[in-house]
Amino acid sequence: MNKLRIILADDHPVVRAGLRLLLESSAGAEVVAEAGSPGALFQALGQAEADLLLTDFIMPGGDGADGLAMLSRLRAHWPQLPVVVLTMANNGNVLQAILGTGVRGLLDKSDALSELTVAISAVANGRRYVGAGVRAALDAHLRSDAGTTPLSRRETEVLRLFASGMTVSEIARHLNRSVKTISHQKVGAMNKLGLHNDLEIYAYARENGLIP
Repeated sequence: MNKLRIILADDHPVVRAGLRLLLESSAGAEVVAEAGSPGALFQALGQAEADLLLTDFIMPGGDGADGLAMLSRLRAHWPQLPVVVLTMANNGNVLQAILGTGVRGLLDKSDALSELTVAISAVANGRRYVGAGVRAALDAHLRSDAGTTPLSRRETEVLRLFASGMTVSEIARHLNRSVKTISHQKVGAMNKLGLHNDLEIYAYARENGLIP
């Protein structure tokens, strides 16, 4: 029986080493390439044949450092490759946006290691898998939205990128929207949340899992 060929991407070498050991010893897989940045990941995908990609959501380096942009590029260029994402994000809008890119599996980094092998097996066999930590965060998000006016996905996206250090102009170029639109979405999100300045945006983003 052929081993499952996996490309592994995470910007922490120690994490990659641990995941590689787990995958090759417990999941019956072979890690055919590793990457520590979005650029290295795209290069590996162009050079190695793989059955599945296991990747961190956020890795520093270039435009791909925005996890959603990286996943969208993956889907555009490798639409048939099953992708399993590991993340520390616990914001419901962000998690929904990750799933919206078409990934087959999504797990919180705090989930048990044994759950990763279950997820890999499920995705390798054509099923979707959402880890316990992600399901709990999504359930909490749905409950908290009851009777409130939640942010739209685009407003959440703008706040996340702004809190990550991008200016309004940079976000506009990155998302291919006008500066006026981005500014309007930023102000609209602040009004909904009762935020009054950029420092409060940073605090909100960190407290609500928009940024690590």
